[in-house]
Amino acid sequence: MNSINPINFKSRTLSDISIQFVKGVGPARKKLFERLGVATVEDLLYLFPRRYEDRRDLVPIPKLKVGEFQTVTGKILGSASRRSWYTKKHVLEVVLEDDGGHLACTWFNQPYLLNYFKEGRHAVCYGKVDMYKNRLQMISPEWEIIEEKEDAQLNLGRIVPIYPLTQGITQRFLRKTIHACLERYQNQLADELPVPLRNKYKLYNIKRSIRQVHFPDTFPDQENAMKRISFEEFYFFQIAVLARRLSITHQPGFAHTMTDTQVLKFSGGFPFALTRAQKRVIQEIRQDMAKDTPMLRLLQGDVGSGKTLVAVFGCVAAARNGFQSCVMAPTEILARQHYENITRMIEQGHLTPSDLRVALLTSAVTGKEKEKLYGQIRSGAVDLVIGTHALMGGGVAFKNLSFVVIDEQHKFGVRQRALLAEKGDNPDILIMTATPIPRTLCITLYGDMDLSVLDELPPGRGTVKTRLFPQGRAGEVYALVREQLKAGRQAYVVYPIIEESEKLDLKAARTMFNHFKKETFRDFRVGLIHGQLKPKEGQTIMEEFKNGKIDLLVATTVLEVGIDVPAAGVMLIEHAERFGLAQLHQLRGRIGRGKEDGLCLLVADAETDDSRQRLKAFVSTTDGFKIAQHDLEIRGPGRYFGRHQHGLNELKVANPFTQLDILELARQEAAALAGVDPKLEKEQNRRVGEIIRKRYPTYLADAGAG
Repeated sequence: MNSINPINFKSRTLSDISIQFVKGVGPARKKLFERLGVATVEDLLYLFPRRYEDRRDLVPIPKLKVGEFQTVTGKILGSASRRSWYTKKHVLEVVLEDDGGHLACTWFNQPYLLNYFKEGRHAVCYGKVDMYKNRLQMISPEWEIIEEKEDAQLNLGRIVPIYPLTQGITQRFLRKTIHACLERYQNQLADELPVPLRNKYKLYNIKRSIRQVHFPDTFPDQENAMKRISFEEFYFFQIAVLARRLSITHQPGFAHTMTDTQVLKFSGGFPFALTRAQKRVIQEIRQDMAKDTPMLRLLQGDVGSGKTLVAVFGCVAAARNGFQSCVMAPTEILARQHYENITRMIEQGHLTPSDLRVALLTSAVTGKEKEKLYGQIRSGAVDLVIGTHALMGGGVAFKNLSFVVIDEQHKFGVRQRALLAEKGDNPDILIMTATPIPRTLCITLYGDMDLSVLDELPPGRGTVKTRLFPQGRAGEVYALVREQLKAGRQAYVVYPIIEESEKLDLKAARTMFNHFKKETFRDFRVGLIHGQLKPKEGQTIMEEFKNGKIDLLVATTVLEVGIDVPAAGVMLIEHAERFGLAQLHQLRGRIGRGKEDGLCLLVADAETDDSRQRLKAFVSTTDGFKIAQHDLEIRGPGRYFGRHQHGLNELKVANPFTQLDILELARQEAAALAGVDPKLEKEQNRRVGEIIRKRYPTYLADAGAG
């Protein structure tokens, strides 16, 4: 028999120990856990519940309250599977009983559930209680099968954690695994928050906190555990943010000067009046660029607020001072659009050729053309280069890059942004986003940047009306689109997927494009655009749509960023429940960009509480900041911003939106520390420096922090 060398776990940190060594996991289930982002013991201990159910004293079925979300347990009396004659959906009906009554539970298009709901087994269901034909029911509730003899102490008679899941892992199995992990490894949890801070704010230690987050004895215990972990996460993240800012702003940069006359000439050179917000932000950028230290500014503005024009001011300022600038966009379509818009400004006389010599660099530029452009950039024959990730290529070398614009920054990681900045010698950086972010969160997540906000839309813009329809009324919606097309308007129809899939019961862009061409919209010109097209193909289709040669454009979320076709006044989004609020808002921003009003039509069957909340919020307002607030409330900051972009991988519990009081305390303590020891060089602070370098290696790498 082959001997296996024992592993000395105590000499390793929990981030070194593979999840496969937790009782009940092993090599096979390790792959399932990796789908949840869990690869190590530490990952598992920090896989926190998304909510809790109080199963200490469950409500009997007869006492359930109609209209409320409640948890119930009972024996399965029977189950039946059928297909709806009206919607053609598969329907599974299960009847639960307890000592006092019966509850009907219904699921759609999940026939495999019949294998679980066997007569005589016990189940727990959580969902909204309704009354239908004088009987209590739940539609598509969350469910668990409870084995009476197996781990009942973790699933009943207590406050029970509800975790995010993936196929192949059940709530019951995950609770059992996390409980085993706690029993085996909790004593190896390292308490990284300094003791004086824990004592000052009466915070739990980390062992007690992690246990009470997973298996709270009481809700106050769970809240105190959340507070302690949130404080720690906020504290170290704020130190990282402040350290990054200090390391950037203490470097020498470029000083750009623009006279009042030059600024007025720029602002007055357009056939329309700039908004007050645009004029204010131009002055903020002017003041920053005049300093001899690098600018790092976040420009936040809703869809259509005029961010590009403001960014062009910085490019003109750089050129007037003898330097170069660049604009990086996340897609070739958006990069080309920026190029065309700025070129048009020059052609129409709003800018003069001497203001900016402009070039476009994308992956479509190849061969001799690319080498020629590289040479022009090196020699300084080009003032402004607009492009995609191609700007970060090894062959791109600027003569004197002093101003960098990064559009839709959430599409790029911190390190990517740093690589572009490294093309110059501490250039001024303007980062633009159309994702509205409440000011408090900007301070938290972008504390290393100054903030500018475009909070006005140019006058004369149309408004957009939004309407929601169930899937069963899709034919009625198509008729509305036809009416708009007959009136001479152009329309988008957006789908979440390109091709049909056996796993997803969704309409697909390519399939519906063919159907529309042959059937529903056969008397109109129909086009198709998606992310798998070659750049030149996508560019050709967009130009045809822009020039009125296509009436209806079928698309995927490639439309989400930056498409500007003022004549497009109608958008239909099918399976709208599959899109996030920010995505929906970006998509809707593609219409109503001219003087006429826009019409946004949603077709959706929202079967979860989250999707219902999203769609309700979306229909209720077109205000990007209100939508952002709803989105944060529904999803939390990690999923809202994309954890890998901002160091939010460490904010597993902390929520800046709902825990403002904890955030402010942590930020005060972080600022106090950074104020007396900005480089964390003192003996008592070196451990803090090690922690933030470990937690935020990418975030800090470009700043040279620590």
